[in-house]
Amino acid sequence: MSRGQIVKALSGFYYVAGEDGSVLRCRARGKFRKDGMSPLVGDWVEVREADGEEGGMVWSIEPRKNAFSRPAVANIDQLVVVASHAIPETDPFLIDRVSSIAALKGCPTILVLNKCDLDRAEELRAIYEQAGMTTVTVSAQTGEGIRDLIPLLQGKLTAFTGNSGVGKSSILNAIEPDFSISTGEVSEKLGRGRHTTRHVELFVLRCGARVVDTPGFSSFDVSEGTLEWKEHLPETFPEFRPYLGQCRFVGCSHTKEKGCAVLRAVKDGIIPKSRHDSYLRLFQELKHVKAWEQRSPRAAAEKTSSGK
Repeated sequence: MSRGQIVKALSGFYYVAGEDGSVLRCRARGKFRKDGMSPLVGDWVEVREADGEEGGMVWSIEPRKNAFSRPAVANIDQLVVVASHAIPETDPFLIDRVSSIAALKGCPTILVLNKCDLDRAEELRAIYEQAGMTTVTVSAQTGEGIRDLIPLLQGKLTAFTGNSGVGKSSILNAIEPDFSISTGEVSEKLGRGRHTTRHVELFVLRCGARVVDTPGFSSFDVSEGTLEWKEHLPETFPEFRPYLGQCRFVGCSHTKEKGCAVLRAVKDGIIPKSRHDSYLRLFQELKHVKAWEQRSPRAAAEKTSSGK
């Protein structure tokens, strides 16, 4: 029995990097499927090696610090959301939606504004700096800002996400020039890109960063844990936190109540209006989730595996 971390999952196989640097191709025990759960990229696991060329078997999964089902990753230290104010232009609501679910799982978000050689996205930067989010302006094309990004990634496991065409893979190539990730060309006609990442994989960079390149926002699962998300939605907006508990009424929803400290902060310009607008949209999305609704068997199993 040996310990390792899953660095790739593809076609029913799990590729486990051992502590000696070797990678073993494994199958998963049937017990996992029976329990309604699956190993994820980023999982620390115990494996049993098979004889000959059979590879190995993922035997057990260590408790997780967090887990996402789509993209299928676990134990993420931080999420990098890549956005752009050029072609394609990122809708701030997508940033807010993804960062909210990441915050729910205890995963901080870094906003990387790419293509600054075309548009510096100053308005977006101002919004998220005011919201307290770490924000970096870069150009994968010219290399501007890449040196500022690297120290934020070193020594951590980071998942990259963003809408297609914003340049996630191009940024990784800029960080490590011989890092061979194919990049898609942006379609001028559609104003969006064809994302070329077909599976989730963990890469170790020479600078000491470990990164996971994931599909775009359309595949980032923001439906899991909706009951918990509903109950803790205000806390997932960090700039709301100083005002929570200061409202006139207990149980304030921070949507329209008189004496709401959050609404007052929005009116005073302390909380960006676009962030509160996103909060209102998420509040409406989650409004009809009922307390008696149960989590899916898979989500329940993943919660159990995480030791929570």
